[in-house]
Amino acid sequence: MIIDFPNMIVESLPNFKGGEKEYSVQTYNDGECKIMHGILIPGASIGEHAHETNAEVIFVIAGSGTLIDDGEKKVLRAGQCAYCPKGHSHSLINSSETDDLEFYACVPELR
Repeated sequence: MIIDFPNMIVESLPNFKGGEKEYSVQTYNDGECKIMHGILIPGASIGEHAHETNAEVIFVIAGSGTLIDDGEKKVLRAGQCAYCPKGHSHSLINSSETDDLEFYACVPELR
């Protein structure tokens, strides 16, 4: 299967999960797994949230930001991957003043 992000509609989600500004995202969702291409503009964030029934993997392809991983702040840069296992929480913040934070994320449902 090929997921053709360049030809998908971009959604703008303001204050996603209680975050700041807006999250621009293209999403594939088959009910078992969500795969997303996302962009956070400077100062935008995805609010802190827990993964109770799933996990999330985030791979940064451009820019850098701050990952809050179970309450601990960490720098996350292009080429790095963040993993939030089931039962844990995280947040993603574009702490840059000039560059977008662009990433792919995968959220599989776990049983």
